[in-house]
Amino acid sequence: MLTETLNTNAGREWAIARAVQQRFMERPDPSLEAADVSGHCRQVQELGGDCYNFVPLSDNRLAFAIGDATGKGLAAALMISNVQSSLRTAALFMEGDTAAVIQAVNQQVYATSLADRFATLFYGVFDAATLTLHYVNAGHNPPAVIRRDGSIEKLQTGGAPVGMFPEWDYEESAIQLHPGDVVVGYTDGATEAMNVKGEEWGMARLSRAAVEHRALCADQIVGAMFAEMDAFTQGTQTDDATFVVLRVR
Repeated sequence: MLTETLNTNAGREWAIARAVQQRFMERPDPSLEAADVSGHCRQVQELGGDCYNFVPLSDNRLAFAIGDATGKGLAAALMISNVQSSLRTAALFMEGDTAAVIQAVNQQVYATSLADRFATLFYGVFDAATLTLHYVNAGHNPPAVIRRDGSIEKLQTGGAPVGMFPEWDYEESAIQLHPGDVVVGYTDGATEAMNVKGEEWGMARLSRAAVEHRALCADQIVGAMFAEMDAFTQGTQTDDATFVVLRVR
């Protein structure tokens, strides 16, 4: 009886932790008039180390992020929750400087995490008035900008993963977007997903899928990306996989 009670309590606590983690990943409603956004994190375990975030800012701007903590399970979940809470606070108080936001997140995560724990993180701020995306890539897989004509650009400028070093001077970059352009962020659980032959889905297949489905709405693009990945792997998944999409209207 005692064991059953303990198991029930532990299960309830994990469910609460999962609910809190999912709450961080709610998207704004409604989306910006100038852009359609969506994201989904599919975890292997009850708790995971992937995340995405949307943070509405002033002056018709939207901040969004995608990240991946080292490790798996509870340790990775605690790490990425630290990243998410630090990011949300920094984004709201330092709206105009994406590099300063990530510097603040890095310092906070480094100060409050165990040694050898860090997270890759991409952070962007989309300005609906100018259709400009300012961003910092802190060691994350470079999101792909799928242009309306099908050409692809990568968002790589930034610096080291957050929490790896106590101080890091992050570099910000900006890219001009246009109606019909799509920004696709992803974690390595997607690109490294394997089929029965041990072959990875890879960036080339991911890019082709994004180009093929670029005319869909953001929700549909996210769904199509998972469907393409699952078709390749025959539904097997060994690591958390996340997609976040911003499509300019």
